[in-house]
Amino acid sequence: MSDTTTKEAGTIQVMLQRLNDFRLPKALDLKKKVDRGEKLDNYDIEFLEAVLTDASSAQTLISKHPELQPLVGKLMALYSEITTRALENEQKKG
Repeated sequence: MSDTTTKEAGTIQVMLQRLNDFRLPKALDLKKKVDRGEKLDNYDIEFLEAVLTDASSAQTLISKHPELQPLVGKLMALYSEITTRALENEQKKG
């Protein structure tokens, strides 16, 4: 295994651990929150912005590993549902 491959594998492992331990539970909590009709607070929005920034930074790595595409697709769909519903909630309670 080359140094680049080893580094990529380590990076992917850290990303998946962060997803499992923090990001996915937080995203699911946000989904429940917006499904109840609640608005996102500043902390929630900062979280989503950080996720988007990290996803953008990881784009090259993810494109090299097609086995990650189904997972990434599901995550993007989840974040899209959260943001769409949050916008609907903002407009309703304007």
